[in-house]
Amino acid sequence: MNTIPLSNSYAFSHYSQTKIFKSQPTFITRNSQKDAIIAAPNKSRNLPSNLSLLEKIFNKAIIKFLDHPPHLSVDPCNTLTDNFAPVDELSPTKCEVVYGSLPSCLDGVYIRNGPNPQFISSGPQHYLDGDGMVHSIRISKGCATFCSRYIKTNKYLSENQVRSSIVPNFIGGMKGLGPFVARAALFYARIVLGKYDIRKGIGVANTNLAFLGGSLYALCESDLPYALKVEDNGDVITLHQHDFKGKLFMNMTAHPKIDPKTKEAFAFRYWATYPYITYFRFDANGNKQTDVPIFSMKEPSLTHDLAITQKYAVICDIQLGAHPMNLIRKGSLVSFDKMKVSRIGVLPRYAKDESEIKWFEVPGLNILHVANAWDETDEYGSEVLVLVAPNILSIEHFIDRMDLIQASMEKVTIHFGTGVVLRQTLSAANMEFPVINPAYLSKKNKFVYTTIFEKTPKKSRMIRTIGVAKLDIAASEGTKERHEYTMASRMYGDNCFGGEPFFVARDSSGEEDDGYLVSYVHDENSGESRFLVMDARSPNLDVVAAVKLPQRVPYGLHGLFIKEKDLSAM
Repeated sequence: MNTIPLSNSYAFSHYSQTKIFKSQPTFITRNSQKDAIIAAPNKSRNLPSNLSLLEKIFNKAIIKFLDHPPHLSVDPCNTLTDNFAPVDELSPTKCEVVYGSLPSCLDGVYIRNGPNPQFISSGPQHYLDGDGMVHSIRISKGCATFCSRYIKTNKYLSENQVRSSIVPNFIGGMKGLGPFVARAALFYARIVLGKYDIRKGIGVANTNLAFLGGSLYALCESDLPYALKVEDNGDVITLHQHDFKGKLFMNMTAHPKIDPKTKEAFAFRYWATYPYITYFRFDANGNKQTDVPIFSMKEPSLTHDLAITQKYAVICDIQLGAHPMNLIRKGSLVSFDKMKVSRIGVLPRYAKDESEIKWFEVPGLNILHVANAWDETDEYGSEVLVLVAPNILSIEHFIDRMDLIQASMEKVTIHFGTGVVLRQTLSAANMEFPVINPAYLSKKNKFVYTTIFEKTPKKSRMIRTIGVAKLDIAASEGTKERHEYTMASRMYGDNCFGGEPFFVARDSSGEEDDGYLVSYVHDENSGESRFLVMDARSPNLDVVAAVKLPQRVPYGLHGLFIKEKDLSAM
């Protein structure tokens, strides 16, 4: 196998010399007051708030008497700098294709979600606490239109009305019992006085997007989904919070899995109280089916993703958990349990209850994102399940020291007949955000595409991605040894960083890797962003098109591509 080293920096050299980037201003500043953190260029963040005098007094008292000096992981002057800083909304704007041409199979919309705080909290604020903003690029006949829009959540609308952050931050705010209780009490007072409708949720809808039952949703695992619509002109409209006719309770994962053949969706929700995880599914029309509580999960687990095969749903019980008592014992809601043994739960896809779930111990396996899973049969006719995913080797640093996160791509093979679990390292490089050709979800596939993390990240800040890699996981067939199965890579260039790629097939009847990888990429030297299209079959993931974007696109999380025919049917 011809392996291209990850240090390959061929990147954008064939068009970056056109100097399409211009300098931009600094994105975040702090003045002499502790509570005055101002993110530019959004002028509305500098307008006086409509909070009552009493609320302002309480806020200042919490800051002065209860807040400790912020940890770097929740200090906006660290976490919301450079291209992590928020931007304004942008109405649909025509874009310039500065290199190559956009393939016809990209007619549709690429849309990506991510945190973009409307207001900077006076207290601790983690990057992941930011309000959801989607950045979309609508493509039609080789032309592109870009748009950035907030998800109009209940939290967003309520805070926009008073021009201030009022909902306690879910991640950053849960560090230190005293300040959290004080802010929660102040928020509770707003609820009691009828100034915030808690029934409509407190979520930020900032993590992912799903095309489910013919509708588009913005997702965050702390709340219900929000339904969106992409207009013909490229604008993105928030329609409403969606509870699927009252059948979806509280929240759901941001990573439902959509079967490409049946169009069914498989999902779950986790919570800090028992039962800690509940599995459910949606039919092809988006109708939610009966909940299946998983009572055999005996303690909280921050289960972020799941996998499906043709027969099973796969649930990961990891060493990272969230429990209310952690605030008292450890000063933080989220904690790492070094004594806990990670497990994989295998449940029939159409289970009515958890009676048939099988748990397999897999020490040290901590999965946040899954690439794929499928069913096999061994030489004795017994069932085998194969799971491919990055294993977070340093999960204890999640939240506080994201810069120390190290991942290793693994293939986990579970033999049902014997209970034996085999593990194989497919790449020791620091990779995450794995994606595949969506048509191969739940079926045996050959290729996985992942982001490559930077080697020297800034302390306690989210890790940036310096490139994308292609792994030939089929080459690991029949071997057990640790090996490097990276077959191609594309580095973005000096001080250029991207995000999760998404695979778009050239033709539904083509080979598995016959298509393109798309992603937003930002140049921190010049401050400008672009939409990049790469040939997934080429030996170097060659760039075939680049679109200059009309405004900076902050680093974000997950996205998807929706074809024109599906947009028209929405």
